[in-house]
Amino acid sequence: MPQDQKPYYVTTPIYYVNDEPHLGHMYTTIAADVLARQHRLAGDDVFFLTGVDEHGQKVQQAAEARDIAPIALADQVVQRYETLWPELSIRNDDFIRTSSDRHKAGVHAMWKRLLDNGSIYKGFYEDWYCVPCETYWTETQLKDAVFPDGKTYLEAEICPDCKRSVEKIQEESYFFKLSEYQDKIIAHINENSDFIAPASRKNEVLRFVEGGLRDLSISRTTFSWGVPVPDDEGHVIYVWIDALSNYLSALGFPEDTENMKYWPADLHLIGKDILRFHAVYWPAMLMAANLPLPKRVFAHGWWTVEGEKMSKSKGNALRPADLLDQYESDTLRYFLLREVPFGADGDFSHDSLKTRYNTELANDVGNLLNRSLSMLQKYRDGILPAVAEEQSEDRALIADIEGMQRDVAMHLDNQAFHLALERVNQMVSHGNRYVAENEPWRLAKEGNDNRLDTVLYHLVEALRLIAVQLSPFMPIKMEQMLTQIMSKDIDIEALRLHDLAGWGLLEAGHQCQKPSPVFPRME
Repeated sequence: MPQDQKPYYVTTPIYYVNDEPHLGHMYTTIAADVLARQHRLAGDDVFFLTGVDEHGQKVQQAAEARDIAPIALADQVVQRYETLWPELSIRNDDFIRTSSDRHKAGVHAMWKRLLDNGSIYKGFYEDWYCVPCETYWTETQLKDAVFPDGKTYLEAEICPDCKRSVEKIQEESYFFKLSEYQDKIIAHINENSDFIAPASRKNEVLRFVEGGLRDLSISRTTFSWGVPVPDDEGHVIYVWIDALSNYLSALGFPEDTENMKYWPADLHLIGKDILRFHAVYWPAMLMAANLPLPKRVFAHGWWTVEGEKMSKSKGNALRPADLLDQYESDTLRYFLLREVPFGADGDFSHDSLKTRYNTELANDVGNLLNRSLSMLQKYRDGILPAVAEEQSEDRALIADIEGMQRDVAMHLDNQAFHLALERVNQMVSHGNRYVAENEPWRLAKEGNDNRLDTVLYHLVEALRLIAVQLSPFMPIKMEQMLTQIMSKDIDIEALRLHDLAGWGLLEAGHQCQKPSPVFPRME
């Protein structure tokens, strides 16, 4: 790795194989892909991990319901993910499966570290368990959670998180000494303000930990589909101990592999429903194993569809394949990250998608590209002229471009995707305003060639740098856009800011292509 290259490690959750890929999976993985692309663009050494969680009681039950083996169910679903991600321009560096030997080796190594460090003991578990979200509940917790009519979740035998049935569990179990890490977790959160985002989630985790942590049951004996406990194969390792270890096993842990340079992870992207596991259980496990903690855990919100919660019974669960039949992948990528702040809940509306596409992409970005290259063709045969004397409005355009580059990087460092895109849109609006104020058609009519040359150059160079900033979000569309500007085939994956971020890299005499629509309007 070159000296100036920094490792950057971004992960998604590993997705359960008892369900098909859906909008939520797309959302997280697209977000991770945009960040990975942004860091590759910046010249960093990126490792982007996603994968599937194949173990656990609910996966075993789903397979039994279909009368197939759990691994056969997993194989089917894995194939769908591995087909889907390229269709969405998602370029992950690795895909981890929890049924793989490399993962099992990592889980066993984590277990042995915890055991050797005195953080695991054997006991007996008697309490409540939610199979769908793989969560343990005490009788007190279920008694304290109350429905609006006053009925407790214990009386209804319902999980407070997913609102599905819990079951009473009585079995021998290994336990992790989670309670010993309560004060350490609180201290880490308070001393590392960026560790949990957004801020509302950080406060939620603090309240949970301050309420008291109990030791965690980390093995099961009532089913067999999972990683067996070393030297005690009657026990299966708790699915969350198994699943969370994937972030290390994918790097080759416990071996000192080349990929271990990426740990600790820069960012775990997750849905808000699994925040507790990533911000409480995982840090405690890592502390107990004497391993560094991830730098940041970001819990994003959930999506509704046309104002309603997604569900199979309503038939409104958005399948990625169906969305890709209606929209181009770049359109979906743009809309999902533009529509709402990443940490908030959002609503997927087809009308909203089409409106945002037409106003921001077709009318603004597409229009600026088409009119600029059309005028360059009309007045200069597509050949970029030399710049004459710059005026204050030209310097303001350049300053705004440079400010956009800094601001987009800052917003993406904070996972504020909507603000990064809003900042680019402000720059696009500036470009369209620059056209309206300078009126190149008037300059051509008046024979003011020096001014016309300067305006045309600034428009094309601004477009080039706008396309570069949008390339992590819309790689296919920006490859098309840059190809028209550069008049050569562009490999969007090979772009690096140190080669192309500076103003003025396009030279006088450069030939641009005739424009063709990149963002045709949606009816």
